[in-house]
Amino acid sequence: MQTWYLRTTYVTGDPAKLDGVLEALRSEAPGLLTQNPGYHRFGLFADREIGKILMGSWWESESARAESDTRLRERRLELLAPFADTVTADDWEAVSYTPAPKVTPGMWMRAGYVEFDPADAAAYAKSFEEGGRPQLEALDGAVSATLFLNAAEGRAHVGAMFRDKATLIASRGPQSAIRGASLKKLNARLRSLEEFELIMAHRPQA
Repeated sequence: MQTWYLRTTYVTGDPAKLDGVLEALRSEAPGLLTQNPGYHRFGLFADREIGKILMGSWWESESARAESDTRLRERRLELLAPFADTVTADDWEAVSYTPAPKVTPGMWMRAGYVEFDPADAAAYAKSFEEGGRPQLEALDGAVSATLFLNAAEGRAHVGAMFRDKATLIASRGPQSAIRGASLKKLNARLRSLEEFELIMAHRPQA
């Protein structure tokens, strides 16, 4: 499975200011991203109730990710400024994922952030590829499952996408059981669990 290089941006602010910024990102982000070599795809997610944005761009190499960040950082912050009170960016590698999932706005994603001993990174990735991802993909309403990994820091971002909010809600118990068994086996620690609506997915190759 090809490794893709991710940049995620996690933004919080006043929920009343969220929609205008989402519209600006929907309008401008695809054009900005496609101007950069190595761009693969982009996802924009939001929690409208609390006031959170999560967005992620996929790149074919570490250098493409870094160079695009240098070019896009200033404009990204300008677009986020009317909403953003906090902005956190992270770099990841997508090491296990559902190939070419059919995603559309209105789907929902559950994201879990996990920590583990960096020495266990390879074992964690193998466990997700062989057990975690197939189990998540088999849940009712599941559309995709993805593991973003920062092996050097011993961190992971696990995303599971569902076709609508109803199936996301119904999956909470079954996915919790999968998560609990996996983390106990690897002595990993869940740091946070969040749910987001998919606002936009852009994939120029599609």
